[in-house]
Parts: sequence; C-alpha cells; structure tokens
Amino acid sequence: MLNIAMRRRNKAIIILIGALITLFAVNYIYVSNHNPLLEVQQPSVNTTKISPQKLFEHTWQIVKNEYYDPNFNQQYWIRWKKHYSGKIKTTDDAKVAIETMLASLDDPYSRYMTKEEFAEQNNSITSKMSGIGVNIVNDAGKIRIISVLENTPAQFADLKVDDVIIAIDDTKVSGLSLAQVANLVKGPVNTFVSIDLMRDNELINKKIIRKEISIKTIKSSLDKDIGYIQINSFISSSTPNEFLEALENTHDAKGLIIDLRGNTGGLLPNAVFISNLFVRHGRIVSIVGRNGYRYDVMAQDNNVNINKPVVLLVDGASASASEIFSGAMKDYKLAKIIGTQTYGKGMVQKIIPMPNETGLNLTIAKYLTPKGHDINKLGINPDIITPITKKDIEEKNDPQLEKAKLVMEKMLNEK
Repeated sequence: MLNIAMRRRNKAIIILIGALITLFAVNYIYVSNHNPLLEVQQPSVNTTKISPQKLFEHTWQIVKNEYYDPNFNQQYWIRWKKHYSGKIKTTDDAKVAIETMLASLDDPYSRYMTKEEFAEQNNSITSKMSGIGVNIVNDAGKIRIISVLENTPAQFADLKVDDVIIAIDDTKVSGLSLAQVANLVKGPVNTFVSIDLMRDNELINKKIIRKEISIKTIKSSLDKDIGYIQINSFISSSTPNEFLEALENTHDAKGLIIDLRGNTGGLLPNAVFISNLFVRHGRIVSIVGRNGYRYDVMAQDNNVNINKPVVLLVDGASASASEIFSGAMKDYKLAKIIGTQTYGKGMVQKIIPMPNETGLNLTIAKYLTPKGHDINKLGINPDIITPITKKDIEEKNDPQLEKAKLVMEKMLNEK
C-alpha cells in the first residue's frame, strides 16, 4: 500500500462532519506489471494488541527496515531504541515517543496515526462515512459551515452556509479543534445528533439523523464547445469511474478544461489511470525506492480515445497525485498548463497498519515525471502563469479560469 501525501498549509482546515477530511492526501499504487516495491493490499486494520513499549519498538523496526533514506537524516538510528528502552508505559507515552522519533527524520510526510486517525484515513479512501454532510472551517474561533452537500441529512434539515455551530448534543464547541467537532457529530448510522446553530443572530436547534455520506470527487459541466472537469481529489476509490462519467457528460465538447486547483493529491492509481487516458504510450511515472531501485509505470492499452485540446488549471495547492497527472501531461505536451507553480510534493509513502489499530505513513520512495524530472520542493511551472489576487477572491473573480477559456478558444480556432 503506497501513499503520496502532503499536508496543506491552510488556516481553514475543511472537515466533512462525521469524519476528518485531512489535507494529507493518501495514495495507493496498483500496476498490472508485478513489482514487489509496489505490491498493494486493501486498507486493513491490525487488531493485534501489544504494550505501548512494544508498539514503539515495532515502529522503530519498520522505519529501520523501510525508510527511504538509509542514513535516517544523518543519525545513528539505534539511539532512539536505546533512548526509550523501558520508559514507555502508556498509550500517550508511545505516541509522544514515536512522533519525536519521526520528527528527527525532518520529513513532513512520515507520520504516526492513532486508532482514530487511522480509521478516518481509511474512511476517506472509501469516500463513505457516517455524518450529516457539511464542510466547516474554524473562522476566528467560530465553527462555521462553508458548504452543505446535496442530498444529505444536513440539506434536508435546512442547514445553511454561514451557520455557526454553537453546541453538539449540549457540548459547547468553543475552543475545540475541527477534529473534535467532527468526532462529536460522528455516530452510528440512523441515530440522531442535536446541533445548536447561530443564524442571523438567532439561536436555532436542529435534530439531524446520521447517514452514510458518499463523497463526489469530480464535477463536470458543458459550456458550448468547452467541457469543464474539476477533480477535487484523487483520494476516492470511485474517482476513475467518476472521471469516465465526466468524460461522458462532456462528450460533445470540442475541448476540455481540467481543474486541479486545490487538489492536494489522492490515490496514485487514480492519477495513473486518468493519465493513461491521455498518455497512450510510454512512461507515466517512475518510482525510485531505497538505494536507487527504480520502477517505471508504463501506459497500458485502453479503449478510450481522447482527441481534444486540453487545458489544465493548477495552483500552489495542486500536489502529489495532481502533479503526477499534470507532470505527465506537460512532459508529453498534451495540455496547456495555466495557473501558478504547483506545491512540489514528489515523495511516496507506504501506509502501514500497525498493532492496536494504529497506523504509520512512512516515506519509502520518490517519484519522477515521465522525462525524469524530480519535482520535489520544486513543483511544476505552468506554461502560462496567471495569479489570483486577494481582490479577485474578494470580488469572486476567477482570472485563471477566464484565461483557460480564452486559451482554449484560441486552440480550437487553430485546430
């Protein structure tokens, strides 16, 4: 199980209530060619129970055997095992020790997950979770709803954008993290949650039934000759089918605008699958593992034939799996890329279920674009740089999308 991940630096962390939608994008990889480095199993939970001390030692051993850098950030790795020998008594002790040990690698992508965090990550992959169906942010200490998903309990209960959550089942949310708020709303399907809201200076209460929420990662629309496909994330196992559906919805378009802005990554096979719809021959991405082991993921024959001009929209939050797709499209000159420089996340993590139902995301490799470019900490430069200013945001203008439409119209006229 492999994961290409990033933590998006953003003060407003978005949560789908019922489960934390982390800005750490999880990716697995599957290729039809057999390759031990890339072997995949389905997300699983290790229910083996061991002591906190043994959990730390187990984690230490995994890092020793599998971490990408065999020099461990220029340190003598056994020192951590000696340092904590016999000192870890509680679950919190193990968490602190493991996180301290991982921090010494100076690797923002390798991280330990508690039982709750690991469960949330697996829920994100299946894109199914128990909740009510809203996105929230922490707005200067207020938990504010920023969107209500269609056909969800939240919509049926008439929750609104800009509603401020005051309490959940009589527990005040002031001072709580977004993850804590999400956990308060979580619960078994078909049970009720009571939410106190402030709307236009009026306190209202809603009793909302929890349901399984399926998350759509792709939206599409058609405007005359131009099709628009927005890929919000590559994280869902349903993303390939959603993209094929989007292609069908935009079948009559003469050109496609594919929007990757804000897409922090997702499942690597999704990036490979979608890239393969455009890249018919050759390398899609290369995975370089410990001690220089390299594996090339090659395009496979498929029955999809896309002969349309393509424009990709990217920004500084387009990362990981997004950069695999945009990197392949740029290297093969299959699209014009518009926007701002991408994030530059070129490392690969393995998702490791660990005892006590915990987990570990561990960097085990890096990836290169088809032409061998290492984009880690560099990103991908657009063909046409088009920034969005603070004024644009305030006035709800989208100069990047407008530029994409102009470029597409020119490409269609020249075709």
